[in-house]
Amino acid sequence: MMQSDNQNQNPEEIIKELCTCNGLSYEKVDQEGLKTTALEMFFSGYPTMVGMKYFPNLTTLTLVGQRIQQISDLENCLLLRELWIAECCLLKIDGLQKCVNLEKLYLYCNEISRIENLEALTKLNVVWLNNNLIKNIEGLHTLQNLQEINLAGNLIEKIGSCLDFNIQIEILNLSANKVSSFKELTNLSRLPNLKDLGLNDPQYGPNPICLLRNYAIHVLYHIPQLQRLDTYDVSQKEIKVLAETTVMKKKMYYNMQVKSVHRQLHDRLEKLKESKCKLQNLPENKIKLFSRNVKQLERELAELQMLGKTSSNKSLKSKILETETSVHDSDDADKAAEESSLEKAFLQKINALKERITFWNKKLDEIEKSYQMEIKKKRKSFNLVVQFLLMELETVGNVCFEEGLSNNPWFSYCCDLIHSRYCFWDFRAYGIMGVKINRIFRVHNQILRLKFEEKFQMFVEKEVFSAAENYKENVDYLFYVFNPELPVKEKQMLQMLEEGVQSLEVHTLPNTKEAPLLCNSLSICECPRIEFLKRQAKAEGKKSSDSAESFKHGKVVIAKVFLGHSVPACAMSPICQGNYPEANSVFRPWKCLGKTRSSLKQRRCDCRLRQREWFVFDHELVLPEYVVEFEYVTRVKDQSLFSTCNVTGEEGKKSTEGFILSHDLQRDDEVLNMQPPVKARPKIACLDEKTMLSVAKASIFSQVKVLNLHGNSLSKLRNISRLKRLQKLIISFNEFTSLDDIYDLPNLEYCDASHNHVITLEGLRHLRKLQFFNLSWNQLKKTREEINILHEHTPNLLSLDITHNPWHKPASLRWSVIGRLKSLTNLDGVMITDEEAAEALHYIARSNITQVSLLEYSRTDEESPPVLSVFPCAKILSQISKNKVDSQTHLNNWYSMITVLDLDDQHLFKISNLEKLEHLRWASFSNNNLTQIEGLESCLNLEELTLDGNCISTLDGISKLTKLTRLSVNNNHLTSLERHVFQNLSHLHYISVENNRITSLVGLKKTYSLIELYISNNFVSANQEIHHLKGLTNLVILDMNGNQIVWKQDSYRLFVLFHLPSLKALDGIAVDPTEGESAKDLFGGKLTSDMIADRLGHSDFTEIQELNWTTSNIRCSSFQ
Repeated sequence: MMQSDNQNQNPEEIIKELCTCNGLSYEKVDQEGLKTTALEMFFSGYPTMVGMKYFPNLTTLTLVGQRIQQISDLENCLLLRELWIAECCLLKIDGLQKCVNLEKLYLYCNEISRIENLEALTKLNVVWLNNNLIKNIEGLHTLQNLQEINLAGNLIEKIGSCLDFNIQIEILNLSANKVSSFKELTNLSRLPNLKDLGLNDPQYGPNPICLLRNYAIHVLYHIPQLQRLDTYDVSQKEIKVLAETTVMKKKMYYNMQVKSVHRQLHDRLEKLKESKCKLQNLPENKIKLFSRNVKQLERELAELQMLGKTSSNKSLKSKILETETSVHDSDDADKAAEESSLEKAFLQKINALKERITFWNKKLDEIEKSYQMEIKKKRKSFNLVVQFLLMELETVGNVCFEEGLSNNPWFSYCCDLIHSRYCFWDFRAYGIMGVKINRIFRVHNQILRLKFEEKFQMFVEKEVFSAAENYKENVDYLFYVFNPELPVKEKQMLQMLEEGVQSLEVHTLPNTKEAPLLCNSLSICECPRIEFLKRQAKAEGKKSSDSAESFKHGKVVIAKVFLGHSVPACAMSPICQGNYPEANSVFRPWKCLGKTRSSLKQRRCDCRLRQREWFVFDHELVLPEYVVEFEYVTRVKDQSLFSTCNVTGEEGKKSTEGFILSHDLQRDDEVLNMQPPVKARPKIACLDEKTMLSVAKASIFSQVKVLNLHGNSLSKLRNISRLKRLQKLIISFNEFTSLDDIYDLPNLEYCDASHNHVITLEGLRHLRKLQFFNLSWNQLKKTREEINILHEHTPNLLSLDITHNPWHKPASLRWSVIGRLKSLTNLDGVMITDEEAAEALHYIARSNITQVSLLEYSRTDEESPPVLSVFPCAKILSQISKNKVDSQTHLNNWYSMITVLDLDDQHLFKISNLEKLEHLRWASFSNNNLTQIEGLESCLNLEELTLDGNCISTLDGISKLTKLTRLSVNNNHLTSLERHVFQNLSHLHYISVENNRITSLVGLKKTYSLIELYISNNFVSANQEIHHLKGLTNLVILDMNGNQIVWKQDSYRLFVLFHLPSLKALDGIAVDPTEGESAKDLFGGKLTSDMIADRLGHSDFTEIQELNWTTSNIRCSSFQ
């Protein structure tokens, strides 16, 4: 009653009350008001802001506990520096635009829903907006002098980049909000001056994130300059060190786990490669057989023509004309017909053989296509596990994933759930006979679980019935239904598993944004997806078998859902909370979709009666708990040659040659047995001058224009450079490993060196007229070196065949060749288009480090970011940092400003143009075509270097990088770790050289700072190599999986742990303390040949005459 009266007071009464409370005379307010600099009103008496025009020199205004709903009447208070309107009823921030000198603003305990209309108050340094109804941080970007802001007790869920411009902030209170994501907290790391942070201030309460484990560790790691956290003093150095150490251990652990997953992937891909090789054996052998026969027949045909035993096409036609006009010369006619018939037989057989070669080449293409598809599937499958691990790290273990095993009860439950909600009749139209579960992951999301339980508890408290009694019937496990026309990518699914279903609004079905769609039937979840993919495949002109392959593999998310009060959906009403105000969820039966569903007459089950769609209005009552990967079992035989899942069909058992039919093999035999037969010839093992002239049917070298040496046992071509008039050279199916004898042949136009063992083109030179060059079916590997040789010595090459060689980088080979050999018109039997040539030139242009690429892929950060990630620092900074080089501002010294360089996937053939990057600290050159480490001589401040996925064979080039701490050279061609490379790298604490060909660890003997060593999948085999690591007392992680020593050494694990007792993890598995004791029991006091070699420094025992091992606690000996 009194409040209502206050609001109805006229302005004059309100001003009188204001004057009285501040010791002023209302009658003299015109004079006294000019001298007044501060006013205050507490608890009541000032319901509306009036009378401020009398106080133009006011600097401080304090209004607390009033019924003020609107800020007004401050247009004349231009000197106002401090404003308190607290514990009032403010609905909106407004009316302050003229108060540009305002420095402190206190608007706490009101009903404000938005931060707005503060843009002009650029002098503000303190803002209190706590205990309001604010949902978003916004409207602060112009307040660059802001030092303290209190937003506690609001409804804020996300921080984002809204405070990025307020870099002067020192005190920030966000307690008692809705922040539940660790990713949101990392945004505060961009406030360099933040000293005092409140997220769980006892005065207000916590955010949901504060209830999770490792919360404080996460905050202190990302904001190391903090002095106070949640009112506690955290300025002590020990606290920061503890946070950093904890995070470092976690990063090491997850890096190790990620590498274990990559190693498993590598093993699977190697097995896949073995399977491919087995499948390729038959087609390859057939192609070689037929190609040998074709070349042999072509040679015989040419010899017959040259000797006059057959006619050329022209002479043959003239002779036929002569026989037709002369009836008297019947003998000549018979002879011409016989010659024509023989030539025709040759050509028919050659064409038939070529057809079989084409057939088997198609089979090889099928195998390769299927192989690449399987690789893609395997990479995608394992990458999902990697993403799960990275999410665990980013959330400090509060979101984690458990892969199910068959003996897990929950795994069996999920399998039963899938099978119970699969109906054969729903999928029959697609040729689907069943469903097979491949993998199940259980999601442990502590953040979403807390929200779910909180909402459930709120629901229970509102109800009068027993929660325990109704809990089970109100909770169900349902499938989340994605929009089939917007397939959810891995990134979106991960976002959903971390943040909940509300994060997928873009991918929900139309009209379901307010209530996500779930279902209790696999057909409701999957049939729309299958239909969409079938339509898509049909539009693209794919075969039905290809469309089946597109939908065969599926993935569903199973969520735990609290349905609460459920009501059936009304046919005409949109599904939104407004139409169902009393309901927590809405359900409707699944209706028939015409062609996609079997008719009622065909169905022999009542599944459809139980199938329902569910719409749940509260997203937080949908808790994703399982991710299930499955594949459909179909009537059609599995298209994948590498599949382990057999499919019901008429083909019966599957074998490695199951894709070859018997009539194909029969046809091969028929072609081989065609007339004329291939004549066997003695093979030439050594080519001398006499033999050379004999083969060429010439008497002197100058007469030789064609030389066919196909199908011999030659490995050298001595004196061939004397054939200066040679135009055509055929040396297919021989034993050549190099072509260094082919040089200085000025007239050579055609060279066929296919089906040999050529490993290098080095020595090939001065072939200016060469136009056709066949190098297929050899052993060429080094793209850069071989292309450079061809570029320099065969400038007029028109046609080149380099198929069936084990190239190091086959994916980019075609572009590399076309871009460098500009005269080419045909590569590997395929014509080169103008578009392809232009694209190849662009590719080559990008393969050099230029000013443009340096500006694009560099950053100038001076500190490594506190990010929970296992990726290289260069990769992280290139993605999150905005500190690009400004070449316009720094015309002369912009090179020296670069500290970060990320040139991954740039097709580089060499590292160059980095001479001026003297302050470069973090660099990555992964997935390029590098064959050596060069061009880093001036980058002496380099701390981290990543060179994964190249063709590097030696580490020469890094020995001067004395500040290097991390080195990664995975997936290259290293054969050794040279001592001279590492002897000066005293700060190196991380080395990763997985998937190389390294045989010895002796080069690491003095890398005393080494903490982590990853050397899996190499060629280390001798026990002695472990002894080289005994002096590395800081080494805590060692991974040697995939080396011969692992299976060659009995009790390998205990052997390594005995010699390297400092290890905390070996081969991706943590070391148990009992293992150390077992190692001592097994190897302690045992004299072995390895111990003797370690003491002597060599393993040559033939000259040893005496061994003195007194006082060495030897209790037994073992020499094997």
